Amino acid sequence: MFDIVFISYNEPNADENWNELRSRFPNAKRLHGVTGIQHAHRNAAKMCLSEMFWVVDGDSKILEDFTFADPDGVWIESVYVFKAQNPVNGLIYGNGGVKLLPRIRTLNLDPNTVDMTTSIAEHFTAVDNIASITMFNTDPFNTWRSAFRECVKLSSKIIDRQVDQETEDRLNVWCTVSQGAFGNYAIKGALAGKEYGLNNRNNSENLRLINNFDWLAEIYAMS
Repeated sequence: MFDIVFISYNEPNADENWNELRSRFPNAKRLHGVTGIQHAHRNAAKMCLSEMFWVVDGDSKILEDFTFADPDGVWIESVYVFKAQNPVNGLIYGNGGVKLLPRIRTLNLDPNTVDMTTSIAEHFTAVDNIASITMFNTDPFNTWRSAFRECVKLSSKIIDRQVDQETEDRLNVWCTVSQGAFGNYAIKGALAGKEYGLNNRNNSENLRLINNFDWLAEIYAMS
């Protein structure tokens, strides 16, 4: 089995999700509190010995039937992303999903990329299996932040290999559908992220700011 790394920052439910993961997979490792998404993933790669490693986000709840089994015909030069369930708008795709990453390529990750996952390697595989629930709606700020970041990516079309119609459909759902806890903050974040992405789609420096959590906190406070 490839190494498993749980990457957490300030997610309110991170400890709970980590304890559940560790109870099922005792060899899992945890990386906590590293600033910067790219830096966190590079540090996670340094913790591993296997040529590929699994990444579980701090707000991810792993489904009971998911076992971290290697995908069929796994290739160490490809990024694999599993689907996650969104509890706010019902979308099921790679946003917030479990990832299987090539270790060496992650160590050499460009820190200036906007969308980290699709920039690690030329080859990218979206796995059809649902591995987790991305429980980002834990409080107003974290809900807003997750929606804002994703909708900046969708509206700016910065994600490599994205399909225009699929991207537009997902963006529309983010901006119009909400249920469960803090759903109104998801809508607010989605609409703000859509506007920011459209206004800055040709400005990579401004788009990179979505990976700066201090900047996101400032934008949220002014919203």
